[in-house]
Amino acid sequence: MASATEKLPQLKSAVDGLTEMSANEKSGFINLVSRYLSGEAQHIEWSKIQTPTDEIVVPYDKMANVSQDASETKYLLDKLVVLKLNGGLGTTMGCTGPKSVIEVRDGLTFLDLIVIQIENLNNKYGCKVPLVLMNSFNTHDDTQKIVEKYTNSNVDIHTFNQSKYPRVVADEFVPWPSKGKTDKDGWYPPGHGDVFPSLMNSGKLDAFLSQGKEYVFVANSDNLGAIVDLKILKHLIQNKNEYCMEVTPKTLADVKGGTLISYEGKVQLLEIAQVPDEHVNEFKSIEKFKIFNTNNLWVNLKAIKKLVEADALKMEIIPNPKEVDGVKVLQLETAAGAAIRFFDNAIGVNVPRSRFLPVKATSDLLLVQSDLYTLVDGFVTRNKARTNPTNPAIELGPEFKKVASFLSRFKSIPSIVELDSLKVSGDVSFGSSVVLKGKVSVKANSGTTLEIPDNAALENKDINGPKDL
Repeated sequence: MASATEKLPQLKSAVDGLTEMSANEKSGFINLVSRYLSGEAQHIEWSKIQTPTDEIVVPYDKMANVSQDASETKYLLDKLVVLKLNGGLGTTMGCTGPKSVIEVRDGLTFLDLIVIQIENLNNKYGCKVPLVLMNSFNTHDDTQKIVEKYTNSNVDIHTFNQSKYPRVVADEFVPWPSKGKTDKDGWYPPGHGDVFPSLMNSGKLDAFLSQGKEYVFVANSDNLGAIVDLKILKHLIQNKNEYCMEVTPKTLADVKGGTLISYEGKVQLLEIAQVPDEHVNEFKSIEKFKIFNTNNLWVNLKAIKKLVEADALKMEIIPNPKEVDGVKVLQLETAAGAAIRFFDNAIGVNVPRSRFLPVKATSDLLLVQSDLYTLVDGFVTRNKARTNPTNPAIELGPEFKKVASFLSRFKSIPSIVELDSLKVSGDVSFGSSVVLKGKVSVKANSGTTLEIPDNAALENKDINGPKDL
């Protein structure tokens, strides 16, 4: 195996020959690889980890409210840019194209809801909050076509592409495209940590600064809870915080999520991958690490510019080994949340769970399309009739994995306001106006189909065949 000092020069000369990459992409990639090879990863000393105080992770309720005076709201909105991470495909949910065009509710897609929300703000307060989409090469072409439908909306929509890096053939340590892999599979988008240099390299960052914008609110396009929150923005401007990460209390479903810690006087993100094996169970405990990162981030634009220009954003590298078409490849990625330790006066804010409503699977779609939520002005709001603060646990079998199959198995989405948990396995379908309460399990044995009839009410039931209905 070639040593690190031999690997870099051969990789560098191969990258020089890749015409598809811009100069910025080439230097960014080589930078990432050389950091990876030098093994400079920050070693976390477990005994030095401290629980952040309320000064560092501010409770949401302690933040001052925005006054009812519309002029303060307009003043804040005029400083804001909203950026959605739009690089992901809907493949895990059986959809082609960008994930943000999956229909969430009432025939509206993630992107429709985002545009409606910002348009409402712009109309109500006479401001011009722009929407920026960071695409990957996987979503760029489709997104350009899709945003055309919003040309008459009162929102300026900007798009830019995140970097496109070559996958590295693991055993030879050369870029896969240099070995003749010229299709999309030879390349990868290097994670959302890339948002900062890519926003800068696109020219958009300077343009927004010249318009008097000060902060960017970055969030995943599939998090329906990530709506503009002026209380947070007001706090950041008043306290000159360059970076803010929204965190929320962990439930048992979130034990793998990254958490905020105080370490050597700085606030930083601790991800499960950085945790020594002997401490993994402690990391997952809800007692010691009570919060996790929602990936809703508020960042000062001038600070981004300063740090990118100084090449100071050296986030933890996440090596992501894959096997594609029988070839073992390596892709190196970074996460935007890990940048928190490079910004001055960075804080977390402990927000209500309602600001974290991601749709990662059809089980999440079931929650959002049901009577557990209502849709008003593009905002998905939880039904007040639900008294339990946590959502029902929903487990759907592989028959429901793709959106099309999921939709075909429900004549209408059941009422689940009083549901605690639902487990469905096998070839099951639901009639219309079904009501589910308590703990419900429905199982169709192999080779059989099971149909829950219209208007059925199931409460604390285990259904293993028609006889149980």
